[in-house]
Amino acid sequence: MMKWTSGLFMAALLATSCHRGAKVPAPSADSAFASLSREFIKGYLDWRPQAGVALGYHQYDTMVPDFGNGPMLNEIVRLRVYDSLLSDIDTGALSPRNYRDYRILHLGIQQELFNIVDLNAYTRNPITYAQAVDLNTYVKRDFAPLEYRLGCIIKVERQLPFLFEQAKRNLEATLPKPLIDMAIEVAKGSEDFLKRDLPVALKDVKSDALMHVFAESNAEAIKAIDGYIQFLAKHPADDHFALGEENYRKMLHNVELIDLSPDSLLAIGMRELKREQGVFQQAAHIINPNKPAVEVYKDMEKEHPSADSLIPDTRKHLEGIRQFLIDHKICSLPSDVRIQVKETPPYARSTSTASCDVPGPFETKATEAYYYVTPVDARWTPQQKEDWLAMFNYYTTDVVTIHEAYPGHYVQFTHLKASDGSDVEKIFASYAYVEGWAHYTERMMLDEGYGNNGDPVTAAKYRLAQSGDALLRICRLCNSIMLHTKGISVDSATHFFMANWYQGEKPSNLEALRGTFDPGYLFYTVGKLEILKLRADYQQQEGAGYSLKTFNDAMMDNGQPPIRLLREVLLKDKTKWGEVL
Repeated sequence: MMKWTSGLFMAALLATSCHRGAKVPAPSADSAFASLSREFIKGYLDWRPQAGVALGYHQYDTMVPDFGNGPMLNEIVRLRVYDSLLSDIDTGALSPRNYRDYRILHLGIQQELFNIVDLNAYTRNPITYAQAVDLNTYVKRDFAPLEYRLGCIIKVERQLPFLFEQAKRNLEATLPKPLIDMAIEVAKGSEDFLKRDLPVALKDVKSDALMHVFAESNAEAIKAIDGYIQFLAKHPADDHFALGEENYRKMLHNVELIDLSPDSLLAIGMRELKREQGVFQQAAHIINPNKPAVEVYKDMEKEHPSADSLIPDTRKHLEGIRQFLIDHKICSLPSDVRIQVKETPPYARSTSTASCDVPGPFETKATEAYYYVTPVDARWTPQQKEDWLAMFNYYTTDVVTIHEAYPGHYVQFTHLKASDGSDVEKIFASYAYVEGWAHYTERMMLDEGYGNNGDPVTAAKYRLAQSGDALLRICRLCNSIMLHTKGISVDSATHFFMANWYQGEKPSNLEALRGTFDPGYLFYTVGKLEILKLRADYQQQEGAGYSLKTFNDAMMDNGQPPIRLLREVLLKDKTKWGEVL
């Protein structure tokens, strides 16, 4: 068992003190930072090779993380050393661009230390290991000949038994039950992928000898994953998943430069919940003034595709939404390459209803991007299947497509890819920026007329669907804070979702469970509110010269930093830079 206590940081503190020195001379501050950031990123990816593969750096294709006690402590020392070295740079002599990158990199280091040390991500969270390696990366994109990618898969699979043995040694004697349950689900999905989907994806390999070697490595990997599942299934559990208020405050500041208290954010969330429920009521009244709003919503949800037509129907509407961006001058589209609609891979279905999977910003060959939609599970009860499809009613599915593809995550990615952003800007991403932008686009698109073809009832159905999705994200905000600082249970969180999001028990419980291991899912709403505040301030600044397209492009063309830093880019009045909400 590995437990990070203050005593283990003596080496880190000693190493840090050795690097303290005089301030870097002002004329060399930019070059010093550029050199330091390059060095840090190399070490950062050397310890996180699978992240390197996802970014498009294929020198890491055959590597997996080493979670041993020594390498883990070395990484903590390295993070602390570079945190100290950054402090030695004369920030006043940095260019505005480099000063912004300096703070992004500093936040990235603080976030990693927070995850490892304060949140005990490698000793208290078994999900960390269940999703440490994504073998689908090697088959979903054609970044190299198939035989080469299969060779990488074999080398990675052969290392998985050691990885899971490390997990068993590192994890504490008692773990939070919700995290155990989710880790088991994720691991089962991975096991199912190796058993069923991976062999099918490799069917075109011509070498029988290579496939024979793969059969052996795949069997070893499946056995290792199954052993981890059995280990978790028997593991002592508790309900101590909550961060606590002190760590929650650290998360807000270290990740997003937000210094509001959890209670203040909860008050904002409850206020937004009341406001959004008013929007919901108003839209429902337009559709049918003779029924309660929730019944109108439930009636609308019945207008959904079948299990078989969910993916084809989603694909059919995708192009029309993209064309709306062009016709209404919503934002620039840097790429003509279309995103592909596909079923969510089985191993990822326990944690996702829909998602956008894009190539890394440094990928030079495999440019395929996927919009994943999670289908109905044949093992579910009829009611669970109906609850799931109700979430994908025709109106909500278009709103989800806006979020995931146009002009949400996919367009966000194409701007990042096409920008002249630094490596720091392209690697380190703000949760509130990435998800806040996608969530902001849902409301923004409807405000600009999407779904309004002149029929007020149809327009109201789109607004009702968009409002329902907003209620989901507001409930995430509220439940994140209540789960981690107020001591509520997963069952209570589930009922809060059901009462305020108006969905069934199955999706509501999944959302509540997600809050136990992803407290940051409050940043969907927080990020959206930050962007709306920034847009209002920018519009006031620009006056008659304001353009929505100019604002949206500026939001996407300056990396993916905390929105607090984007205020400095877009706003001239420095007194407004700190007014994030």
